[in-house]
Amino acid sequence: MDAMDIYRRLLNHFGKQDWWPVEHGFRPREFEIIAGAVLTQNTNWSNVRKALKRMERAGFLSPRAVAEAGSKQLEEAVRPSGFYRQKAERLKMLSQFIESFGSFGEFRKSVTREELLSLKGIGPETADSILLYALGRRVFVIDAYTLRIFSRLGFRQWDSYEEWRKFFENEVLEDTGLYMQYHALIVEHAKMFCRKKPLCSSCPLADACARKA
Repeated sequence: MDAMDIYRRLLNHFGKQDWWPVEHGFRPREFEIIAGAVLTQNTNWSNVRKALKRMERAGFLSPRAVAEAGSKQLEEAVRPSGFYRQKAERLKMLSQFIESFGSFGEFRKSVTREELLSLKGIGPETADSILLYALGRRVFVIDAYTLRIFSRLGFRQWDSYEEWRKFFENEVLEDTGLYMQYHALIVEHAKMFCRKKPLCSSCPLADACARKA
């Protein structure tokens, strides 16, 4: 099986995914995705949802509001996501960076991947999540779930994030919506079947998995 075969099988099994979830009153709504991409570092999504809800209650709903927020107040808002001092600092810095463009529309149109990666605490996965889900750029997100699943399926093990990203962008049809769906399906499959201790007996990819060979 190639990468597109795996996509089709996952889509057939799980159906279309509604991801990235936007559930609060952030303005613009894409800013909720950006905040979530930072807050989800080293934690699970249930903790991110709690932090986003607290940001909503505190009124930290826009880049300007976060850029101008008091550090202690912002730290308290994002506390449920863990590493809250680091994440508050990163959110504040990223919000100030967005504000430097003059408008969110200009940020969305003009920001580059290299500029995002130059910011403290913004690594490739976070930058690409922002680019894909918030800004609609055609970039494939690689995460630990991707490495786990495709390693077990017997794909070549690349040495770097960039090599993995280029592999998917070469192998998968160039479509932003498909990139979103594929990444979301990978996450769902890793949570449901390809766990650290996998549930191979009911896995929809079991017949093609090198781990069982």
